[in-house]
Amino acid sequence: MDKNVRVIGKGALIVGLILAVVAGLIQNIYQIPYLPFILIILGILVGLINIVEKNIVTMLLAIVALTVVGNATLNAIPGVNIYLVAILTNFLAFVGAAGFIIAIKAILQKSRI
Repeated sequence: MDKNVRVIGKGALIVGLILAVVAGLIQNIYQIPYLPFILIILGILVGLINIVEKNIVTMLLAIVALTVVGNATLNAIPGVNIYLVAILTNFLAFVGAAGFIIAIKAILQKSRI
C-alpha cells in the first residue's frame, strides 16, 4: 500500500478517536454539526485502509466486545456521567462504521469474490 494512503489511514484513526472524545466532553457547550456523519466517514476510512487480513478477527471481536460491554456497563450503572455516555456513543459510531467495512472485507475475502 502506498505510504500516503497509510498516512491518511493513521490520520483518520487519530482524528476519529480525538473527535469522539472531545465532542463528548464539549457536548453541553457546543454541538459539532454532522458529527455522526463525520465519525462514520472516518470509521469507513479506517476500515478500508488500516485493517489488514491478519487483524480482521481481532478487530471485529474488539468492536463487538466494546459494543456489548460498553452499553451493558453504562446501562447497569445509574447516574453515569453524561459525558461518558456521549464519548462512548461517539466512539461506537466511529468503530461501528469501521467494523461494518471490516466485516464486508472479511466476507469478500473468505468467499473469494
